[in-house]
Amino acid sequence: MMQILFVDDELPVLESLRVRLHRMRDRFRMEFVDSGSRALEALDRSACDVLVTDIRMPGMDGAQLMDAVSQRWPDTVRIALSGFAELKQSMRLVPLAHQFLSKPCEPQLLENVIQRCLNLRNLLAAPALRAAVGRIQRLPALPRTYAKLQPILAREDASAQEVSQVIAGDSVIVAKVLQMVNSAFFRLPRRVTKIDQAVSYLGFSAVRNLVLSAEVFARWPGAAPAAVVNLEHVQAHMHSVAAVSHALTAYLPICDDCLLAGLLHDIGYWVFAQECPTELEAALDLAIRSGIPLPDAESQVIGASHAEIGAYLLGIWGLPYAIVEAVANHHAPRRVTQPEFDVLAALSVASALTGATEAEAFSRAAPPEQGIDPQYLQTVAAPFDWNEAKRRAAESLQPGD
Repeated sequence: MMQILFVDDELPVLESLRVRLHRMRDRFRMEFVDSGSRALEALDRSACDVLVTDIRMPGMDGAQLMDAVSQRWPDTVRIALSGFAELKQSMRLVPLAHQFLSKPCEPQLLENVIQRCLNLRNLLAAPALRAAVGRIQRLPALPRTYAKLQPILAREDASAQEVSQVIAGDSVIVAKVLQMVNSAFFRLPRRVTKIDQAVSYLGFSAVRNLVLSAEVFARWPGAAPAAVVNLEHVQAHMHSVAAVSHALTAYLPICDDCLLAGLLHDIGYWVFAQECPTELEAALDLAIRSGIPLPDAESQVIGASHAEIGAYLLGIWGLPYAIVEAVANHHAPRRVTQPEFDVLAALSVASALTGATEAEAFSRAAPPEQGIDPQYLQTVAAPFDWNEAKRRAAESLQPGD
């Protein structure tokens, strides 16, 4: 049974949580403590799967507690639960919390977040791999600008001016978003030079997704410790996949999700390059020696593919399930039942149509994958045939004006 540890210095809050979450007792073993020090004592006795902690506490506060947990029990999912939103404190939490929830929090929302985090753990069978993801301190939580946009865009009265003001607070992100806006993704009729223009042209959702991608790769080192993979080339491939995914789903409701899935689908290679470059090189050796695709070799050597690692990271950031599922399975979409053309199908087709650009990112060529073909499009009831898919892909990858 999964174990959850709740930490809050206010005893009435703890008791309220205990009562409101009582119905979860048949699925989770829950413990409630009133301080950071007592939480560490509880963890010393028995490591937990999920930590839910208040932030403002006397003595050891929630940020200090999560810092200690990230170092000693990196496999634990860390959820910050607090009404305290002061900027300096929030910045302390960026490298520490996997999820943020505001107090008061509805029991159903808290339960859903906890269950989702636990479900995502099933993507990775080996605890050591979950621990490797948990140790990453550069991007374990949603990037700040993206996180600020979420509550604004949830409002019906959100304005383009509000969205533009949030993004304009980070000049690096502004530059990267505008670079992508003017790339092959959208083929706009004229060059966009301001964020407010981008918001007007593309809409809230597309710009929000571009912000997330821009923040991820602005904050994460691009240089890999090993020569086996060129991360700049991987990112170029991801941009190509995003452009094709967007073209394949133009005018469909899933278009924006497909764009984001494409922009982030190979993020697992950043984890491999930073955390286990030697194992990644061994996987490439195995793929070439045995004549198998690289993701299969990664699973044999490392215990999971870059797709599953990336999906886990995106999942604990709280991205939509459709995107996490697509990233996890884009090299093996048939292991998921797909009665209709969805984000996974679009990402898989786009990845297959741009596979050569991904292969160029590695020092040596592994055998190509087989499996995405005209018959697959029929299986998922795609709104186009294979020739049309190739035409849209070729058009979307033409250099912009």
